[in-house]
Amino acid sequence: MFLRLFFTSLLLITANAWALDKPLLMDGKRTLFKRVLSIPEARLYSQPDGQSSSEDVIPFSVFYVYQQQGNWLKIGHDSFGKTSGWISEDQTIVWNQALTVSFKDPQDTQRVLMFGEKSSLQKMVDENDQEAYASLYQKLVNDEHVENNPVIAIQPEAHVDIHNNFYLVPIKQHEDVYLGNEQARLLQIASVPLSDGKVQAPEVEETQSIDQQGQETVVEIAPRQYRSGIHFVIDSTVSMGPYIDRTREAVRKVYGSITRQGLDNQVNFGLTAFRDNVEQVPELDYLTRTFVNLEQGADSAEFFSRVNTLEPSSVSSRDYREDAYAGIKAAIENTNWENFDARYVVLITDAGPRESHDSLGSTRLSAKALQQLAYDKGISIWVLHLRFDSPAADHDRAEKLYKKISLYPGIGDFYYGVELGKVDEFGNVLEVLANQITQQVLATINGVLPIPIPGLPEQETAPEPEPQSQPVATPQPKTEKAEETQLASLQTRVAKLGNALRMRYLQKEAGEPLPKVFDAWMVDRDFNDPLKSLVDVRVLLTRDQLSDLKSVMQQVLELAEEGVLTPSGFLNDLKSLAASVSRDPASVAGNISIEDGNLADLGYMREYIDDLPYTGEVMNLSLASWEEWSAKEQIEFMHRLESKINYYQALHDHTDLWVTPGGGPVNGNSMFPVVLDLLP
Repeated sequence: MFLRLFFTSLLLITANAWALDKPLLMDGKRTLFKRVLSIPEARLYSQPDGQSSSEDVIPFSVFYVYQQQGNWLKIGHDSFGKTSGWISEDQTIVWNQALTVSFKDPQDTQRVLMFGEKSSLQKMVDENDQEAYASLYQKLVNDEHVENNPVIAIQPEAHVDIHNNFYLVPIKQHEDVYLGNEQARLLQIASVPLSDGKVQAPEVEETQSIDQQGQETVVEIAPRQYRSGIHFVIDSTVSMGPYIDRTREAVRKVYGSITRQGLDNQVNFGLTAFRDNVEQVPELDYLTRTFVNLEQGADSAEFFSRVNTLEPSSVSSRDYREDAYAGIKAAIENTNWENFDARYVVLITDAGPRESHDSLGSTRLSAKALQQLAYDKGISIWVLHLRFDSPAADHDRAEKLYKKISLYPGIGDFYYGVELGKVDEFGNVLEVLANQITQQVLATINGVLPIPIPGLPEQETAPEPEPQSQPVATPQPKTEKAEETQLASLQTRVAKLGNALRMRYLQKEAGEPLPKVFDAWMVDRDFNDPLKSLVDVRVLLTRDQLSDLKSVMQQVLELAEEGVLTPSGFLNDLKSLAASVSRDPASVAGNISIEDGNLADLGYMREYIDDLPYTGEVMNLSLASWEEWSAKEQIEFMHRLESKINYYQALHDHTDLWVTPGGGPVNGNSMFPVVLDLLP
């Protein structure tokens, strides 16, 4: 009943546009219009001549194509008949879908080879010729000459973080293939950095001073030095007293080491405490409270003067779970992370978290959504989980959720379980990890280059939580050797993450150039290990489009929960929404009032999804599968959708993540590439 809103209204508007002026249709399509994306330094002309009056075009603007004359395109911002002018075709990229990719850190995977012709890459893939690919790859990495080289570009050795140096890699075409026994895709891409390959100058700090003539001058001090921010999120419920004290002791020792090594203000600490739902238990006093932020934590005296007031609550919460996600979210959102190159949130708790569907939880975010929010901001979450021997505890469930929330792509999870809540073991682990971060800062400042750490297998997803009804086995005490093994494994991941963060900092300070503009073909999987993906798939959305998506998706769920929509109508509405976001996010807005049919009802669903290279969970779900699911599985699916809606709101509110092409403050047209996994 509901999204029969925008699909029919879209067709009615399109029909009216046909009576006037209308965009050109994509080849072989009945309803999908041709669209292009402007590249940096493009210009818009009043006539198709390159000589008439013109104006700059904001990079990455999306236009509908109304007419083509030779190499010139007549374009407009919408599909309603209003045109803006003419643009040269070579200053645009075909934008028939909103899917784009970002390259993964080459420290964790092979660098992507980009081929000028599809046939050269296709032959290697079809024959699964790993030897030929490896030989070509090694020569290119070593800058050796390659006769008749089919590769026109290779992913830079330096990782280009899409959050710091915004770039766009639209998918123009694709072909499904098999790489060995694994499904893969050949992608034709166009790569466009926002800065068009211009080298960024190293960042320097400035200070104002007065010269001998009394004139105010600006003096450059030095490139900003590498800084780490460690923000503790600590459970301050009734059982946590010994661990609060031990955390203070560990941090005091680390501060002493920082001072001795001359790293004051290079490693900063913050602390947020959390408890649980105060509406249920008002005596808990607060849900979250920030005792010290990172800037205040630059000074040890101020840190301890604030943290010494932290005491555990005198009453228990309602059950054995606490709202740990609220504490993590507060640390992410209420901390100024801007001047910190390495960003860590360290959760310390003896309880399981409240997931998105928990009525006592406040965030309404799943582990996956909260992990993604942290990763979007460059924050690594670590968890020190105190596993007491209690029949009321749900440690196994908690471990799986904490491993999921602490997952860092390409490296693994940062979870450490302290069996029986041993205070000494907990304190030792905390000191070791904090000192390891301090040593990474010292090495960077002293010019010691990062050394590759033997890789751990990439862990893309954590296991799903076990049903809550299953009995939890009583944990067995670990041996001293097992504790050492767990700590050594965690230290290896810390070293690997630290190397990646240090490398990014050094490359940024050196002014590494961004990739140049090019069209090419690539395979989306690691040739030698096809289980590894080389790219993250994203959908480029404006801030307004994300807001529209949240509103429409929320209404679909509300109507489904009220029983207004049949299962078939509910799924078709969701699929229509998902397909439209991947195709043309602008079409989601303002079309939520007409009830005449969604894409499936109107016979256009297949047209929308036929040639999409990647589809999300919703588009792959059939009515038959839905009806085969148990009530529990259907409810969990609804909870995942609700968590995504809450992620959209959190992402919308984090203005520091949004990029405004052409410069200026964040507004409704600012952009962010949202990962496909968190779209419907």
